Amino acid sequence: MFLARLVAATAPDEPLLPLSVENLTFEAGGTRLLDNVSLTLGQGMRTVVMGPNGAGKSLLLRLCHGLLRPTRGRVRWALDDGEAVRRRQAFVFQRPVLLRRSTLANVTFALAHAGVTLRCRRDRAMEALERVGLGHLAGRPARLLSGGEQQRVALARAWAIRPDVLFLDEATANLDPSATRTIEGIVQAMHEAGVKIVLTTHDLGQARRLADEIVFLHKGRLVEHRPAAAFFERPRSEQARAFLDGRLME
Repeated sequence: MFLARLVAATAPDEPLLPLSVENLTFEAGGTRLLDNVSLTLGQGMRTVVMGPNGAGKSLLLRLCHGLLRPTRGRVRWALDDGEAVRRRQAFVFQRPVLLRRSTLANVTFALAHAGVTLRCRRDRAMEALERVGLGHLAGRPARLLSGGEQQRVALARAWAIRPDVLFLDEATANLDPSATRTIEGIVQAMHEAGVKIVLTTHDLGQARRLADEIVFLHKGRLVEHRPAAAFFERPRSEQARAFLDGRLME
């Protein structure tokens, strides 16, 4: 029932996707960190962004989400309405930023920020907390939760606003295998409910479990954008082969 309501709520008249990145370049301190990247992300497939440290993975997600402005190029959504685009996507960071208030209040705050009416906030927040397995901790101070539980609060905040697109930046990097498995299950449930998933990870096992397509970056450049099975079985570039083999890369 919860998933049915979520799917119905995330079926707007005008689609948000595809997301097109056109000649995207970002420079800071005289260094080019992202170099002329162009790609298109459509609905349905779970997109995993991979590459060595410094490849530009997190930067690409932040530019797509609108947290940063590109030096050159553009991020273009199918929907030409900046406010609607902002409200219909969510971002989960590697380290969740939680407010000094209860677990429930962290979620209701996100709903208030998203413009959800006061009378709907508590029910929506509790639904999301139940979905991530934290309903029984709704009254507990969020900052006293374990690392895995805090990340689930961040996912509940994202899910409660019923986004079309969810960006996750190394969301399980600091978690143990059990917590990672739980987070992956939540991400998979959101995918099955119709949310477009775009995530970065260094974990090859996680990428194999979750990815439908791979975006592989190296030194700020797009090297490969292919279906996951083809990428893992037959990488086209030497950079991707070295990365998958675990070799040191310059």
